[in-house]
Order: sequence, then C-alpha cells, then structure tokens
Amino acid sequence: MSRSIWALWKWPLHWQIFLAMLAGAFVGLALNFLTGARDIRVTEGLPQGWQAVEIRERVGSTRLRILRDDGGETELRVEAGETRDGTFATLSALRAIHPDVASVLDVHGGTWATTIGNACRQLGNLFLRMLQMVSVPLVVTSLITGVMGLSGHAVGRMFALTAAYYATTSLLAILTGLLVVNLFRPGLGGQGAPTGEGTRSVIASEPPPIGEVLFSQLENLIPANPLGALVEPNFLSIIAFSIAFAVFAMRIGGATARRVHEAAKTGMEVIMAMTHAIIRLIPLGVFCLMLYVTATQGADVFRSLGWYMLTVTAGLVIHGCITLPLILRFVAKRSPTEYARALSPALLTAFSSASSNGTLPLTLTCVEQRAGISNRTGSFVLPLGATINMDGTALYEAVAVLFIAQWHFGENLPLTQQIVVAVTALLASIGAAGIPQAGLVMLVIVLQAVNLPLELQGIILAVDRVLDMGRTTVNVWSDACGCAVIETLEHRVTLRDIPPDAWE
Repeated sequence: MSRSIWALWKWPLHWQIFLAMLAGAFVGLALNFLTGARDIRVTEGLPQGWQAVEIRERVGSTRLRILRDDGGETELRVEAGETRDGTFATLSALRAIHPDVASVLDVHGGTWATTIGNACRQLGNLFLRMLQMVSVPLVVTSLITGVMGLSGHAVGRMFALTAAYYATTSLLAILTGLLVVNLFRPGLGGQGAPTGEGTRSVIASEPPPIGEVLFSQLENLIPANPLGALVEPNFLSIIAFSIAFAVFAMRIGGATARRVHEAAKTGMEVIMAMTHAIIRLIPLGVFCLMLYVTATQGADVFRSLGWYMLTVTAGLVIHGCITLPLILRFVAKRSPTEYARALSPALLTAFSSASSNGTLPLTLTCVEQRAGISNRTGSFVLPLGATINMDGTALYEAVAVLFIAQWHFGENLPLTQQIVVAVTALLASIGAAGIPQAGLVMLVIVLQAVNLPLELQGIILAVDRVLDMGRTTVNVWSDACGCAVIETLEHRVTLRDIPPDAWE
C-alpha cells in the first residue's frame, strides 16, 4: 500500500491534481446522492410555546416549519443567495432575525453530506491559507528582484517602451477576458441572464460611481502605512511600494543597491522553495475543496465548470491567435506564422511545463538564434517579461473572479466591481512570478479585492493545471512578441549614447 502511495506521489503534478479532482468529485457526489437529503421533526429542547419544528434539507436549501402551541405556524427557508420574505441567503442572515430558529438548526440540522463537506472545507482552507501566507512575500521579492535585475544594462527609453508594451497587452488580455466572460456567462451555465425570482441579491444594488471607484484604486496605490499594507494585506499598495522601493534603490546605486538586490534575490529563492513545497500539497487541497463543493452543491457544479473552461480557452485563443499576431504584424512588421514557427520549441516547452521561468533560457535562445532578435533586446525584455508580463494569467484571473461571482451570486458583478477586477488583475499579474500555479496565489488577491469567498477557489483548482498550460503558453508568446516589438521600435531611435559595455 505504501509503495502505491509513493508511486502516485512521484507522478507528474498535473496527473496528481487530475486524480485528486476525480476522487474528490466522486466521493462528494456519492455523499450528496446518499446523504444529501434529510427530513426530521424536532419536538424536544424547543423554546417555550413551540410544539415542533419540521426540518427539510436538500442541496443548497433548508426549509423549516415551526408549529406553535396556539395552533399557529411559521415557514422559513435558507436558500443560497435568495433574499425575500421568509427566505434568507445564509444561516447568518437567519440568525440575525430569528436567533431561536438558527439555534435549533445548529443542533439538529445538517446532513452527513454537509457535515463532511464542511469538514473538508476547513482542511482545504488550510491550503488556501498557505497560499495567502506566501503571496505577500512572493509579490515583494519578485518585484524588487525583477526591477533591480535591470540595473546593470537597462536604459530608460527601452524600459519605458517595454513597460508600455506589457501594460498594454495585459490590459488587452483582461478586457478580452471580461468580454468573453460577460458573453458566455459560465457561472450561470451559459445562460444569457440569471433566472429565478428574487435571485441572488447579495451584490449591492447601488454600486458607487465609476469615478469614485477609480480614485479609490488610485488611493490604494499610495499606502499611508506600507507596513500596514503588508499586514492587511492591501496588494495594490504592496505592488506600488515594492516597485517604487526598487526604483529608488537603483537610483542610490552602489553598495546600497547591491545589498537590496541581493537580499531580495535571496528572499525570492526562499519564497520560491516554500511555494514549490506548497504546490506539492495542491492535490490534497483539490481533493478536499472539490469534495466540499460536490457534497454540498451536487452535480450541477460541473455544468458551470465546463462553461468556465470553454470561456478561459476562448479568451486565450482570441488573445494569443488574434490580438498578439495583429500587434506583431502591424507594429513589429513581422510575419506571425514565421515568428510562431521560430518560437515553437519554447511555446511547446511552456505548454508542457506551465512555467515561464523554466522556459526562459529556451525562449531566449529561440528569439536570438531562430527569430533573429538581438541579444541586447532579448536579454532585456525576456527576464522582465517572465516576472511582470502575464497576459494569460491576467486574462485567467479576470475570467475566474467573474465566474466565481456569477456562480456564487447568480448574476454578474456590476460595472464598477468589474473595473476593480480589471485594475487589480492588471497589477496582480505584474507580481505573478513565472512558476507553476503562481496564478492561484495572485487569484487570492483579486478575490479579496471584491470580497468574494476564497473557498470557492476550490472549483478553479480542479481544472487549473489544464488551463495553466494554456495561459503559460500565452505568457511566453507575449514575451516573445514583445522582443520583436521593442526591437522594431528601438531601431527608430539612435543608441549611440549607450556605451557598448552597458549590455554586457
């Protein structure tokens, strides 16, 4: 038995995750089918004046009928996302109005499927807490290391061009993701609009004005207390402060800049090791969270999951096969087909490894030896891109968060909240280090930005490896296209003022 477990542990991670997903789904569905329904009548331990309480529990729904001594009766329901007379979206909402009823439900309610599912949810949340644990130091160290890594050979003009390209393509990727997720509506099973009377009124009915939202995001970029931003955590403030810290350390230069860079690089190596160790626990986290979702929600979750995968794939195809080739053709004046052929070894490696950093040496070789990009441009653009240019990850985060919101609330996030998603996804993708499943760490940031429950990330984890392969390929493809774009734009200005040894 131990040998079999050890053999499974040595399997490729994506197979472990896939098997964990299947096992969690199978156990959860079995629990849901066998123990997901329960009807009981409680007659003892009730408040004075109550004769009996009838509890009828089904997947996502609990109905209570309170029979009083005077012959009267009251019917109440707890329905996920519903809010109307006699119906409450959560047990907490019921407790706020009818604490006595909630107390009875605490003692006598809960099917075996719900009980076991919630226990697995707690175990899965431990895994999510580990992701949260490394997310802040991962963002800080990766940004400082990436920005300061340019200090030896970077030129302000090339840096500005590269940053503008990365920001533009990432924003286009996010807008593509928002477009497809609003068209496909994967969290609603592909429906054009939510159905059901009085559904899912958890979202605020009167969102703040767009200008107020944008100014709020601008305020978040300037932390009044950087240490407080680390504690909260406020990731927009963390990202902005980390970039500013690295830039001004470079301006000081000398021994100070070297010490800061070495400290950040050393910290990055440690955080990378911790992250890789946490990644090894992904199968267990997937099993627990998938079991929780299927045990408490039933088989309906898979319809939305299929639509979600289709939506992400469609967005990646649009960005990778239409948007980036158009930029390559009209800005870099390159043939997209020939350029993709030259980059094919790197793209295939990125797809199989799901790691931008792991593919970086091969990508650099391909752009220089097969695509004809100069070493000066390739060595500048690609390392920066592997750290801060994550088109596929940004698109994925936008789709994933809106999918979770649709699935959880039963309707789209309002426009102002989608703007928050776009801004946060753009800045979070900058800190997404190019390692496998790093997007999961960054997804936590965007979920927190719009106050969505982190445990619903378990649905995303189930298929993340498959989607990670696609989005990593788009990340590497965007980096490579950036080399051609920057090379072309740089030819339009003279570089005579740059010493030859600046690129060494």
